[in-house]
Amino acid sequence: MTTYRLCLRVYYEDTDAGGVVYHARYLAFAERARTEALREAGVPHAELAAGHGLSFVVRRAEIGYLRPARLDEELVVVTGPWAMGGASVNVQQRFEVAGQAVAALGIKLACVRQADGRPARIPDRWRAALAGKTEGV
Repeated sequence: MTTYRLCLRVYYEDTDAGGVVYHARYLAFAERARTEALREAGVPHAELAAGHGLSFVVRRAEIGYLRPARLDEELVVVTGPWAMGGASVNVQQRFEVAGQAVAALGIKLACVRQADGRPARIPDRWRAALAGKTEGV
């Protein structure tokens, strides 16, 4: 998977009193986009948990705000590329309104065992899907 695009509408609940998207909502939008990107790639979170007892958790997040997104605008979250280590994934996410960047997010995810929270190697099927090698997964 190289990139995934998720279109969202900015609702009143997403904004502050001035009609600007509240800064923390970007993290929620980004989480939704990553979840949908995994589902689209055929490697959903639920299957990782049920089949392997593993989860992806956010280890680090860095966000830069370039201009405000506002009430009722269509926000596009572009997710990718994905870069993997043994038990971690770095992913870039960009937020756009009308083709203009409004924010950029860098996320480091850790793959951990649900039983004890310890790091675990990312299963081959997830690794291949995130690298864009979906044949045979």
